[in-house]
Amino acid sequence: MSVTSPERPAETKTKRVLLAAPRGYCAGVDRAVVAVEKALETYGTPVYVRKEIVHNKHVVETLRERGAIFVNETDEVPEGGRLVFSAHGVSPAVRASAEARSLETIDATCPLVTKVHKEAVRFAKDDYDILLIGHTGHEEVEGTAGEAPDHVQVVNSPDEVDQVVVRDPDKVVWISQTTLSVDETMETVRRLRDKFPSLQDPPSDDICYATQNRQVAVKKLAPECELVIVVGSANSSNSVRLVEVALQSGAAASYRVDRMTEIKEEWLEGVTTVGVTSGASVPEILVQDVITYLADHGFGTVDEVRTATEDLMFSLPRELRAGLKAAGEEPKRPRREARTELPLA
Repeated sequence: MSVTSPERPAETKTKRVLLAAPRGYCAGVDRAVVAVEKALETYGTPVYVRKEIVHNKHVVETLRERGAIFVNETDEVPEGGRLVFSAHGVSPAVRASAEARSLETIDATCPLVTKVHKEAVRFAKDDYDILLIGHTGHEEVEGTAGEAPDHVQVVNSPDEVDQVVVRDPDKVVWISQTTLSVDETMETVRRLRDKFPSLQDPPSDDICYATQNRQVAVKKLAPECELVIVVGSANSSNSVRLVEVALQSGAAASYRVDRMTEIKEEWLEGVTTVGVTSGASVPEILVQDVITYLADHGFGTVDEVRTATEDLMFSLPRELRAGLKAAGEEPKRPRREARTELPLA
C-alpha cells in the first residue's frame, strides 16, 4: 500500500516485468550446441567448429572453455581432424573442401535450414531464378546461395526490389533466410509480386517456427511496455529483429544486450513495465540474470506472456549418433528444461 503525503500527492505504480514465452533456445540451436558438447565428451579434444556454432557469445565462450576450437574455414583444421558444421549450414563447396582434407565432419545444420537448401536445389534444377530474401554475408545466406550460385540472387530488403532483374518473369520463385522479420519479409514478397506477378511461393514457410513465435510474443507484450530488453548477440539476426518488432509494436524503447552487465540504469528511469525476451540462440541463464538485475532495481513482479508452447525436438546429427552408438551410449538427446519457463526461484 502506498502512502500519499497531503503536501505532495503521488501515485505509486507497481514495477513489473512481462516475460515473453516462447523465448531462448529453439530446437535447432539446442541440437547444435548439444552436438558439440557430445562430440567433446565422446571424442575428446580437439573438436573443431566452423564459424560460431550458433550466434551467441556466451555459448561460444562456454564451448571454447570446454575445448572446442572455432575456425573460419576448413583449411584451418588439420587433415583428418574432426569438424562440426554450425547450425547455419554450409555450401557444397565447403563440404567438398572438408572432404578433400579427409575431415571427419558432424553436420549440425538446423533441419529447417536444410529444408531451404533443398528448395534452392530443386528450383535451380527446374531452371528458376531464385530470389533469396535475407542478409548478404550471413552464414545461412552464404550456405543457401552456394547450393545454386548461378540461380540465386539475394534481396536484402523491400527497398532492393527495384534493382532485381530476372531472365524470365514467369519462372521466378522466392525463398528466405529462416531468421528474418516476418512483416518485413512479407513486404518484400509483396513488392516482388507487384514486379513479377507470376512469382512462385516456396512449398512451405521458410521463416522458422521459433523466429515467428518469438516475434508474436514480443508483439503481444510490447504495447504495455515502456522498455523491452532483448537478450542476444549483435550477430544474431533473430535477436536484432526482436528489437525492431518491439519498437514497431508500441514499446517506447528497446535495447539488445548480450548479458545483464550491459543494461544501463538510465534505461529504467520513469519505467514501470519492462518486457524481456531472448533470441533463439540464448541460454535461459542469461535471461534469469536480467530478471535478477531488474528485481534488484525494483521490478519484483514477473508475469509471463505466453503465445505458444514449443515441444519440437530434433535428433542429433547422424554422424554423431553413429559415434555415440559405437561408444555404447544411448544417442537420444534429453530435452533441455527451462528453455521457455519462468526463471527458477
